[in-house]
Amino acid sequence: MLLQTLAWQPKTGWSAPWPAGMDSPSTLAVIFGGRASPGTEGAVGEIAARLPNSVLAGCSTAGEIHGDQVADASLSVAIASFAHVTLRKVLLPIRDPVEAFAVGRDLGRALAAPDLRAVFVLSDGLNVNGSRLTSGLREALPDSVVVTGGLAGDGERFGSTWVIGERAPTDRCVTAVGFYGDRLRVGHGCQAGWSSFGPERSITRAEGNVLYELDNKPALGLYKSYLGERASGLPATALLFPLAVWAPSDTGAPLIRTVLGVDEAAQSLTFAGDVPQGHRARLMRTNIESLIQSAGLAGARAAQDFPDGGTPLSIAVSCVGRRLVLGERTEEEIERVLEALPRGAGQVGFYSYGELSPRHRGGYCDLHNQTMTVTLFDEAC
Repeated sequence: MLLQTLAWQPKTGWSAPWPAGMDSPSTLAVIFGGRASPGTEGAVGEIAARLPNSVLAGCSTAGEIHGDQVADASLSVAIASFAHVTLRKVLLPIRDPVEAFAVGRDLGRALAAPDLRAVFVLSDGLNVNGSRLTSGLREALPDSVVVTGGLAGDGERFGSTWVIGERAPTDRCVTAVGFYGDRLRVGHGCQAGWSSFGPERSITRAEGNVLYELDNKPALGLYKSYLGERASGLPATALLFPLAVWAPSDTGAPLIRTVLGVDEAAQSLTFAGDVPQGHRARLMRTNIESLIQSAGLAGARAAQDFPDGGTPLSIAVSCVGRRLVLGERTEEEIERVLEALPRGAGQVGFYSYGELSPRHRGGYCDLHNQTMTVTLFDEAC
């Protein structure tokens, strides 16, 4: 596999000369960018023009990752040209979160084949129920297919997101790229670094990803009581206190759910994924050192599938909530990921509104929030 990473800034342009001879149907260009603007759309258009035969995938972000750097209002691009792996991209519209299961199922069915080894998914970040999206994918694909990806972001604004459609930024879409062939090498890691605190509560009223009541009390009021003066910054400040959610019978680690929106009239919170009625819940918090350490663990877990090293493409997807906590130390978690990877890895990625990854090696994909996820792609010689 040939690999090149580049960054684009509005004032300085491209960080390196464009590589020659990489355009082909087996070439993947991954593009992560800031809020849609004439400059951003023009730079994406240039990529599409330079790679007319390649597969383009990407989305908007809450921060672009390139190498060990994090930027805003830029592009982070990786071009991976495979010799023995074939690619296929599917794009479907999504207009409402209730469609998410069907969209995930249809994506999986469109990509399914005996030699499918991995799927990378990028979705609208505001009009999708991420847990139902992954449930649909799981119905259509066997657990042996590694499914990872993320939900597009819009910084701390939560206004609008985009995904690369056919060849340009498009709203309200979900895209998935399938990787086919026995020579594909793929690794994945997912770690959080958050801990629960406060009383364990019962989800007494919820519909899908909308939470109305905890212990028969309005959910929004509870969050505001923990946020104090920060409540005026909702929904962004709710990222400081995600929710741990689990079924009463669960024995493993809980799923983490983060807030995407609030409804003052209904006193409800909308999350990136389901918060099932009858499940248990606790608020969560973290500190900077725990987040940085967990990022390194995610990189190390992904690298376990590359004991001989190599030069894989690394796609790091972290949560906007982690960036809010890390602040000026955000790049330290990116550096910690790189330190754990094979020395020749090329890294791009983004800060998201939700991360898609198996929790364990060999497990099925699920929606996560407040995690660092790392996916490595390469091919055997």
